[in-house]
Amino acid sequence: MEKDPACIFCKIIAGEIPSEKVYEDDLCLAFRDIEPQAPTHILLIPKKHLARLDQAGSEDCELMGHLLEMVGHIARQEELCKEGFRTVIDSGKRPNQLVPHLHLHILGGRDFAWPPG
Repeated sequence: MEKDPACIFCKIIAGEIPSEKVYEDDLCLAFRDIEPQAPTHILLIPKKHLARLDQAGSEDCELMGHLLEMVGHIARQEELCKEGFRTVIDSGKRPNQLVPHLHLHILGGRDFAWPPG
């Protein structure tokens, strides 16, 4: 898998930084956010380093589909489906992507407003 040695999420994948894992397979890792914005706040990251969503290409279709499938798996695992959950992907500085490694936020356990942010 492609990695960026300076990326905090790549370091979490490598086990260099601890995390509270909730799911892991060959393509992705999910762990609890250290600054949760909801009672359940999980980050799902691909093990391949992609800085932003727009960097995913046609060669990443299987990976991207897998990530979305795992959102559902994790939501069921965390018992979020009955009341519902939100999935967010920020891409770039303006929407406040703090870590330049593609990640999906899985949020649940409270009411959410629209529009977000």
